[in-house]
Amino acid sequence: MKYFRNIVTLLFLLSSLSLQAQETLTLKDAISIALQNNYNIKLSNNQNKISENDLSYGNAGFLPNITGTFNDINNIQTSQVDLASGETREVVNAKTTNLNYGVNLNWRIFDGFQMFANYDRLKELQKLGDLNAKITIQTTIADVIDAYYNLIAQYKQLDATETALEVSAVRLKNANSRYTLGKGSKLELLAAKVDLNTDTTQLLMQKDLIRTGKIRFNQILARDLKTEFDVAEDILIDRSLIYETLKADLDIQNPDLQTAEINKTISEIFVKQVKANRYPVIALTSGYNFANNTSPPTGFALRSNSRGFNYGLTASLNIFNGSLQNRTERNAKLSLENSNLELERIKQDVNAQLLTTYQNYQTTLELTNLEEKNVEVAKENLNITLEKYRLGSIVPLELREAQRNFVNAAARYANALYQAKISEITLKEITGSINL
Repeated sequence: MKYFRNIVTLLFLLSSLSLQAQETLTLKDAISIALQNNYNIKLSNNQNKISENDLSYGNAGFLPNITGTFNDINNIQTSQVDLASGETREVVNAKTTNLNYGVNLNWRIFDGFQMFANYDRLKELQKLGDLNAKITIQTTIADVIDAYYNLIAQYKQLDATETALEVSAVRLKNANSRYTLGKGSKLELLAAKVDLNTDTTQLLMQKDLIRTGKIRFNQILARDLKTEFDVAEDILIDRSLIYETLKADLDIQNPDLQTAEINKTISEIFVKQVKANRYPVIALTSGYNFANNTSPPTGFALRSNSRGFNYGLTASLNIFNGSLQNRTERNAKLSLENSNLELERIKQDVNAQLLTTYQNYQTTLELTNLEEKNVEVAKENLNITLEKYRLGSIVPLELREAQRNFVNAAARYANALYQAKISEITLKEITGSINL
């Protein structure tokens, strides 16, 4: 009886723990928290801002360079000069100063249209930054949904385990009463204790899986890992997905395809940048400078001042650079060809992934319907078997088998729901249509 009381106390404690009031975290709230806190999203957003900052006419080479200069050079020297007249001049520690300052402009006005190609490339890199930020957000949302519904599936299995444990507790109580009254064997009592211990172990392990899942979930949300919360009770599946609609969305919105398209465009721009080196480079130069110089009395001029404006035009043309230009152009064209091949490969891969996932999605939907019915049948069978056991019309082994069938059916149903949800989310992630 003491052993039975200990088991009942343990069951009470486990039930109390599961009934403690906790915050119910909705999926929408979880996604909102992740979008605010997730480190990958923050990193991606900062990288995207760098791409936005790089997109400028100055960075592309359209604008002139204007520089200010200032030089102040001083020398102290002792010198002796013999003049043609026979006179000798000597100065000791004479100071020489050279002061120059001014503003200069250099403006490349033609470079074979390379500056236009540079700007187009910067625009494509910004698009790539926007796309990478979007991909990171989509991936984070998918991770949140995955972890959230995994917890719900674990809770469903916990419910089944608790039901099995309750049945084992009834069985142990019945076996103990029968043994006390001399109507049952000790072997039956010991078997009931072993099965109850097994179910208790399963319950503890299932609770541990839930605690581990919550830690992982808090990690995705980038918040305190010890934050306690509850989740909703149902796994809601979108059963309205149609392959033709998904295929149309994939061709337009798939992140991998969009990335490949941008990379192809960047390769095309690179070919233009390389070919621009065949054209002359023309630049305007201008400036306004001041100069003030002093010399020791050994020369003809003791001091000079000058200031003035200068301007001009420079031009250069690459005539021959050891065939480097031809080699660079050939490599650029090969890179463009590789980009086209990569785009075609990705098209085939994502279409295969879409078709495979959609078939899996349809299969898991059918499994959820089947396993839901199996759970209802197994639950009814367990209730009938338990009632017969109480009446003494069946042996404990039959009750144990009904318990196993119910727990297994509940586990399969929870897993089918989870897998169906994952298939749904994968389809939406492939087609770039995940939303809150």
